[in-house]
Amino acid sequence: MVQRILDFLAQLKANNNKAWFDAHRSEWEAIRKEHKAFAAELIEAVGEFDPLVRGLRVQDCTYRINRDIRFSPDKSPYKTWMGIYICPKGKCSGYAGYYFHLEPTTPDDRWQNMLAAGLHMPQGAILRSLRDEIFDNGAEIAEAVAEAKGFHLFAGEHLKRTPQGYPAGSEYDDWLRKKDFLLEQHLNREWLTRPNLVGRIAEEFRKTHHLTEILNRAVRYAYEEMM
Repeated sequence: MVQRILDFLAQLKANNNKAWFDAHRSEWEAIRKEHKAFAAELIEAVGEFDPLVRGLRVQDCTYRINRDIRFSPDKSPYKTWMGIYICPKGKCSGYAGYYFHLEPTTPDDRWQNMLAAGLHMPQGAILRSLRDEIFDNGAEIAEAVAEAKGFHLFAGEHLKRTPQGYPAGSEYDDWLRKKDFLLEQHLNREWLTRPNLVGRIAEEFRKTHHLTEILNRAVRYAYEEMM
């Protein structure tokens, strides 16, 4: 499945226009069907260790191939990647979760075939709550990060200074300046094309469950404050 998806996306990347896509629509429909079945299996597998994602539908965790080009200078009509984001209440909920990304890339591209877990670009209230969690429980977060063997912290964007309201120079100052808090693990094609991909991805995500629980504690606090 993965090889077919990456081959199709590579062709789409080179021919990102409606005429080409319409001519290859039957191929896309077959790939989309396979990807949806894969997503359903992965949701079930992640739900075995994270009960908060049980019962999610495939459409709660996957993305349309069409790009929203209304406010983008890039008018290419289609995404050249496919992703699955499994988190409580679905991909638009603001909760931390588990993300699987497929994209034909070169080594210089920012995004690659990868697993990720955590919060990417959370909104302001959630980011403030996350920083409170880091300041109050940094040692627990450090322990959870260490448990995620094979993952590393996504560099992302940083503030130049410690955010207002937190003392500069604390042990977790670098984390407080992050604009997101995300673990990532890049995957090569050999890893992706070995048997039992769903099971292997789920086992990698299991390592990040402790961290995801902590981050979602911060998300819940933020939502409670908004009520």
